[in-house]
Amino acid sequence: MSQVYIIVVNWNGWRDTIECLESVFRLEFRDFAVIVCDNASEDGSLGHIAAWARGELMAGCGNPDLACHSTPPVRKPIPYLDVSPADQLSVVSRQERLFLLQTGSNSGFAAGNNAGLRVALSDPNFEYAWLLNNDTVVHPKALSAMVNRMEARPDAGICGSKLLYYNRPEEVQALGGSSYNLWTARVHHLGAGPMSSQLPREESVEANMKYVVGASMLVRKFFLERVGLMNECYFLYFEEIDWATRARGKWRLVVSLDSVVFHKEGGSIGTVRQSALQPIKTEYYATRNRILFTRKFYPFALGTVLLAAAASCVQRIVRGHKANARAVFLGISSGFAGEEGAKTRL
Repeated sequence: MSQVYIIVVNWNGWRDTIECLESVFRLEFRDFAVIVCDNASEDGSLGHIAAWARGELMAGCGNPDLACHSTPPVRKPIPYLDVSPADQLSVVSRQERLFLLQTGSNSGFAAGNNAGLRVALSDPNFEYAWLLNNDTVVHPKALSAMVNRMEARPDAGICGSKLLYYNRPEEVQALGGSSYNLWTARVHHLGAGPMSSQLPREESVEANMKYVVGASMLVRKFFLERVGLMNECYFLYFEEIDWATRARGKWRLVVSLDSVVFHKEGGSIGTVRQSALQPIKTEYYATRNRILFTRKFYPFALGTVLLAAAASCVQRIVRGHKANARAVFLGISSGFAGEEGAKTRL
């Protein structure tokens, strides 16, 4: 049994995952086990991750400035256990620190994490689950800093990290979470931009936080038991704000600015951006789920959200980005129709 279960969802991204794991197994906080949830990868991911755990495969590093977090390799072998979808795994009394879980299908971000959370919940003595994107590298103090913040705030349900861009570590992706405009269903990452020499107080960030960014979320066990698992209807995007909104008035959202996580952004879903233009998959799911979320929690704002989405579609047409405009239009149509889950063709 472990105090913290670290849940990492993988989909065709074993190279990112083993770099992430190299940094995870350097954490100063040692009372943890890792559950890698593989969403039916087609690139032999679990085999590669198992080879890494046996010491037969080296992790790469895409940014020499961050190599200290993933090299030299941690001591191998790392005891691991393969888990199939049919297994009813209980982690109680298990000695392994790494579980390789086959989810059986690619049902999205929330479903992959939920598979790991169900395994963690089989241990009655764990206290936290850390949902960590596979395309991240973590600072050695990242987990201990979040645990300390949660221990200091017993009313906190989820804690976020200071997210820095992997390829531009001097730039902030988000200070833990984001604000949200319910009239347009648009989000804004708090603190995004070049890192200031003086960070704001954590309490001032938390006052504007509507959800914790899903790349790094430390979740309290009691939160899981009382609020429930993540909503799987979205497939991709808006799962975190759905979770936080369901917990509104019951649990606080907090951030530890001493918890540093470097995020590649997009690697976890296979859509690393090569330009300022959003990938087609992102355009569709972000648009559709804005509407699904609004219909569920803020139906009175649906009209302005639809107008904002339509304006985005027109903007892409004017700029000549027809494929993106089509994805936004499909997202509007699907959201208005209440379609959920994965879209097979875009």
